[in-house]
Amino acid sequence: MKQGVVSGAWGVLALLLAVPLAGQTSLSIYRDGRVVVRQSLPQALQRGRNALTLKLEGLDPATLFSPDTSVAVLSATARYPSGKGEALANGVGQTLSFVRAKGDTIRATVVRPDPPQYRLGDGRLLLESPGEPLFPAELVRTSPEATIVLDASRARQRTELAYVAQGITWEALYQVILTGARCQVSGAATVTSQGLRADSADVQLVAGAIQRVRTPQSKVQGVAWAARRADVEEASVTSEEAVGETHVYQLPGRLTIEPGVPVATALFPRSSTAVTQELIVPGVLPWRGWIGQSPEPNRLPVQVWYTLKRAAKTPFGDRPLPAGTVQLYQADSSGRVQLIGEAANDHTAPGRDLRLQSGDAFDISAERVETDYNQEALPPVRRGLPTRQRLTATYRVTITNAKAEAVTVDVRESRYGVWKIVESSIPAEKLSATEMRFRVTVPAGGEATLTYTVQMES
Repeated sequence: MKQGVVSGAWGVLALLLAVPLAGQTSLSIYRDGRVVVRQSLPQALQRGRNALTLKLEGLDPATLFSPDTSVAVLSATARYPSGKGEALANGVGQTLSFVRAKGDTIRATVVRPDPPQYRLGDGRLLLESPGEPLFPAELVRTSPEATIVLDASRARQRTELAYVAQGITWEALYQVILTGARCQVSGAATVTSQGLRADSADVQLVAGAIQRVRTPQSKVQGVAWAARRADVEEASVTSEEAVGETHVYQLPGRLTIEPGVPVATALFPRSSTAVTQELIVPGVLPWRGWIGQSPEPNRLPVQVWYTLKRAAKTPFGDRPLPAGTVQLYQADSSGRVQLIGEAANDHTAPGRDLRLQSGDAFDISAERVETDYNQEALPPVRRGLPTRQRLTATYRVTITNAKAEAVTVDVRESRYGVWKIVESSIPAEKLSATEMRFRVTVPAGGEATLTYTVQMES
């Protein structure tokens, strides 16, 4: 390509980039801070070698490629906004003004920025900065700039580029308003930023466990990012599709990305669904695993769990839910909704119920005590094998209810190995090879007692 043609192409491209066009930028944002940036530029490519100078936010040149299979990236050089050191390096040999105090400036020629050497007008040298430098505009790069060389196997009407930027995050947050046996559920994805800018960008949020191997260049900065709406289509809602082992959520309309302006976008229409509550005394250490003597009473938390049904053929049930935070609300006697619990949820597949531990009960308490313990030796299964041990322990669990209504509390017993419940005051229900459940009804303003015996062999 001739030099004049190249210069003309750069000038046209710079003019086009100064006035962003709708649909030029598409962003896929990942929860771990990565973002795939796709640029569709109104720059025609001739067959063969093409040189372009572009403004690409957050470019890591090692990740740059073209989604157009007929175009290959031959080289890419990224230059970022100038700091003081770079601007001084650009000004070597030039005479600059330095501010020493308000209304007091001095002029000196930059010999070298590191170690600092400056020549005064009388020829003497300073080995430290004369003051705060004032830079001419031509020494300072105010926006990122990339010089790219592309090879096209045939002429193209547009230039398609993609790369991975860093420092972009999003989170999902759900609100659940409890109303007896049903609840109202809404959910939104919120994005926040400090680094990237884009005009009228098409944005997707990607949920899934994507392995990170490569550490990006330290110069490619940006901790978070933010977006505000621009010409959002009012009738549109977030759509979703599976891509590989991830799920991609398409946000409605287009967003103008700028630092410090967060936005929340609904993930699905507000929905009504059935909800159940469980009160659980967990089978946790020291009650999980090998039996040991523990004569002291052990106060236990009574966990509060909610299960939200996600029926098929409903907006809430038919789509996957990205991992995030679930806040549970309930109205008080005056109708004011109060935050009564908060829980983290994992990525949840379509049709799978949402199960949450929101906290511990306030008015219900539990205490477990070991009341009996026995250890005996058993003969080996056959000659040459070690002697076996049989351990037997009896427990008493007392549950106190300060509420004005009766409650049902699940008491869990969890152990590994070969074990069984040999006796209990309430029938045990086997949940798995490691866990049993006792369903205890506790009267209003009263207490209930469960006793059971566990036997293990080794």
